Amino acid sequence: MEATEVRRAVAAAMSIASELDLAVDDAIVLSDSNRLVIRLMPCDTVARVTPMTHFASAEQEVELVRQLAQMDSPVAPVEPRVEPRVFVNDGFKITLWAHLEPAQSRMFPPAEYARALAGLHAGLRRIEVVTPHFMDRVAATQRDIANRDVTPDLGETDRALLANTLHDLGRSIVNRRGAVQVLHGEPHPLNILTTKDGPLFIDFENTARGPVEYDLAWVPSEVSRHYPDADQDVVGECRGVVLAIVATHRWSLGDQHPSGRESGVAFLRALRDGPPWPALNDVVW
Repeated sequence: MEATEVRRAVAAAMSIASELDLAVDDAIVLSDSNRLVIRLMPCDTVARVTPMTHFASAEQEVELVRQLAQMDSPVAPVEPRVEPRVFVNDGFKITLWAHLEPAQSRMFPPAEYARALAGLHAGLRRIEVVTPHFMDRVAATQRDIANRDVTPDLGETDRALLANTLHDLGRSIVNRRGAVQVLHGEPHPLNILTTKDGPLFIDFENTARGPVEYDLAWVPSEVSRHYPDADQDVVGECRGVVLAIVATHRWSLGDQHPSGRESGVAFLRALRDGPPWPALNDVVW
């Protein structure tokens, strides 16, 4: 977000929390990308703030996590002191979440990460929710690649590389006709918290339907190897899809990721060199 928008978003979150009788006199910005994550003090609540025009459904995310928490799935819960819903203030949607103290070690073994993801998938199989197919995200990315107003600096050779990668790999994955279920959508290490209760997943704004191998394409390779009964050939193809999706984001106008264009160049290089395509964390920039 722009600096002025950040200030408005912080003020909106503090105001909502105060109205809900949570003690608030300070706010710490934890992350700032397509939505703002703020730790409100001294009530120690985490607020996630998005513009009203944001693509994801905050309402669906809250309901999804509420249901998963009831099944003891490994998710970071909503704030228990307030009604689990979306609050609106000054053009922003605001959701409130429990703040969880991190474990002493912020690292956990790949096998534990894989067990947590398998547990999350088990819970998601029991949830009745309407979500897009992961190929809908592929199609949206293909539109961004084709739209030179969205990706103006992308060279024509690289534009063709991204388009062809998504077309060919997407078709191959779908043609395999593997089992499909609700997925997290982006269960990479930045969307998992290390807590005293073990790893807990956050940020369900990209929830999609597809094979579990699509989720595994977002995690480190050593984690995917510990996931039970995963088709590693499909994981490999999904990694190519994920690399193309992330590369397109990095080349999109207005992308605010801290790694910027440098990582965008690296992801394109990885696509040119594959297969086998690397996991995201194996791409160096």
